[in-house]
Amino acid sequence: MTTVAPPSAPDMPDAERGAAGPGRPTVPWTVAVPLAVVAGVALDAAFPSVGAWGLAFPAVAAALLLARGRSLGRSYGTGVLFGLGFMAPQLQWSGVYVGALPWLALATLEALLVALALPGWTLAWRLAARAPWTLPVTAGAVWVAAEALRARVPFGGFGWGRLGFSQADSPLRWLASVGGVPLVSFGVVALTATVVLAAVVLLGARRDRAAATATAAVTAPPSRRRGAVLRALAAPVALVLLLGLVVGYAAVRVDRTIDPSRDGTARVAAVQGDVPRAGLDFNAQRRAVLDNHVRGTLELADRIEAGEEEPVDLVLWPENASDIDPLLNADAADLIGSATDAVGAPVLLGAVLQGPGENITNAMLLWDPGTGYRGRTDSPATNGYYAKQALAPFGEFIPYRSFFRFFSPLVDRVTDFAPGDRAAVLAMGPATVGPAICFEVLDDETVRAQVLAGADLLVVPTNNATFGFTDENVQQLAMSRLRAVEHGRDLVHISNVGTSTVVRADGTTGRRTALFEPDVLVEEVRLRSGSTLATLWGPAPELALVAVALLLVLGHGVVTARAQGPRR
Repeated sequence: MTTVAPPSAPDMPDAERGAAGPGRPTVPWTVAVPLAVVAGVALDAAFPSVGAWGLAFPAVAAALLLARGRSLGRSYGTGVLFGLGFMAPQLQWSGVYVGALPWLALATLEALLVALALPGWTLAWRLAARAPWTLPVTAGAVWVAAEALRARVPFGGFGWGRLGFSQADSPLRWLASVGGVPLVSFGVVALTATVVLAAVVLLGARRDRAAATATAAVTAPPSRRRGAVLRALAAPVALVLLLGLVVGYAAVRVDRTIDPSRDGTARVAAVQGDVPRAGLDFNAQRRAVLDNHVRGTLELADRIEAGEEEPVDLVLWPENASDIDPLLNADAADLIGSATDAVGAPVLLGAVLQGPGENITNAMLLWDPGTGYRGRTDSPATNGYYAKQALAPFGEFIPYRSFFRFFSPLVDRVTDFAPGDRAAVLAMGPATVGPAICFEVLDDETVRAQVLAGADLLVVPTNNATFGFTDENVQQLAMSRLRAVEHGRDLVHISNVGTSTVVRADGTTGRRTALFEPDVLVEEVRLRSGSTLATLWGPAPELALVAVALLLVLGHGVVTARAQGPRR
């Protein structure tokens, strides 16, 4: 009687080793190249204006499979294609008025940083061959590490397009209240990796059974194979359940801990004044922009006086509402004062101030009825000044100006701004307002610092005039929605041209304004003083996930090196 010897250890079926080993690439090059680009484009569609947040999962799944079984170099090359497919449409707005070269240069730089995740995923697959449970954790942690790097370098970082910002309408948004945007990004990748791992293990087990039947090979008994599959899937399934529990807990905790009944409400008016024209010359008629916001406020005052509108507690104008420095120009100060006196409520406005030195400052100034500009103090009760701390590279300062002038002479149209040096909240009627000006909504620590300073209402004043009718404004609004959930605060997102709206602490929005149409939003907001776990923990969850990525990947390298023994 003839028997067939069992396969040797290196050739053991995937299911019996717990997961698919490195082996051959899952996706051949002829398919990988177009698939990488398509997956990137699909990921972009998960963000507004398409806003199909569910597309983030198949997009990440495709990228994960593209990383399986490849060398680190080829994984990175595939990642660059994936990153370009994602970042080129995601950042299309950046080239509307400055041309294709700056847009494509920025998209390429960001794609090179996005691509760093894929070699990490290749290592995650190799580690999963030894310990399948690690794949969702390692893959998610690697992605968070890549996003953390991109949010910080170069030139202070540019975290636009972080995966978590695509989930403003997803149940996963509640993870933001526990671990901020990084935990939302981790949740998307970890859940996706769980499904991908399950598919790989189950398909591998089915293939092995078919091969064993066809060759009559002597293999491990069925019970052993089933046990290997169950062990491979147990930890990922537990991770899914854990994330589900965290989401449910976070959703309940925000309502119970961030108690609006204790802190009251405020009636807020947000004035979207519009600009004479879109583009880089939006402020060429600076007086017209200021006049628009004064006019909108005076019309609101008329409606209040006529009894058509209830009185408001505070009025918010957007970034760049006054590009004439009202602290140096008496005419501008008089206009702002007249509008403030007429509406009978404090007005917080975005202004461009001259100085210090040859620089300029992007600031929020607080005007009170009857007394005018409140001034700058260290006390929130009397303070009327906040300067933007996190500046936008190439928009508010030009790094290496002489070098980048080669790509576009438009860099010389940018006067460098001076950054603010501290968080500052402002008392406006019953509310303590924490501004995060435009680009600052991207920065985790800037928004958190305002909440820690005592803000019970967040405000994101922004200027979207330079980006025309692109997706930039709604992409930025999605960021504000995640910030509201992250810190359990109502948030007023006010743009000079739209889209403006009030965001509730659960991430939902009220009426949204149209682009390039003057409008005034009047809504009641809840004032909240509690702290979410994300506010308390700050960067700790992100740092922990980066540490996990490094430890698991480096740990795999050490184990592999020991298994191979010393080189001769």
